Amino acid sequence: MESVPDPGVVYPMVGVERVVLLKGVVESPLVEVGDYSYYDDPVEPERFLEKNVLYHYGPELLRIGKYCALAEGTTFVMNGANHRMDGPSTFPFPIMGGAWAEHFGLITGLPGRGDTVVGNDVWFGYGATVMPGVRIGDGAIIAAKAVVVDDVPAYGIVGGNPAKLIRKRFPDEEIARLLQVAWWDWPAEKVTRHLPAIMAGTVADLETAE
Repeated sequence: MESVPDPGVVYPMVGVERVVLLKGVVESPLVEVGDYSYYDDPVEPERFLEKNVLYHYGPELLRIGKYCALAEGTTFVMNGANHRMDGPSTFPFPIMGGAWAEHFGLITGLPGRGDTVVGNDVWFGYGATVMPGVRIGDGAIIAAKAVVVDDVPAYGIVGGNPAKLIRKRFPDEEIARLLQVAWWDWPAEKVTRHLPAIMAGTVADLETAE
């Protein structure tokens, strides 16, 4: 019998180099990624941190849970993108250097929305964008080209610009049960035994899994 897939490899699909497990390519104290979350991109998917996590100067964190699927172009805009809006101009003069740099204090310490947090088993469609400080619940689906500016509930489907809730994948009572089961926290061996239930079963199937 084959062993469970290794969450530490970079390329999980043999002969396919457009899909990478993010845990194997993201090296930053400001980014946390759970097991088996992957990014799919035909051009240098290994550079996800550089290409897809923008304006990330800290201290806010980006947290991505386990078993998340990120399609090509999924982008996280972090708090470093903020500009002052309380004065006549939003232009960040001090970063241009010279005498303007003396006023760097005018652009430091801008209020942010905190960490950006993605739950487990979240599917991002092609070209989705997540704005600073958003929290996305477990089991959510982010439609292609969506621009997520507000929090997304667990098992919610959102789309559009700005993204709006289209519907929930399950009734609230079933969502509560799914969150209680939290199959993504099972050992990989248990996940392997119950893949049919996880992919195509019912909440009851997961609740009775051993």
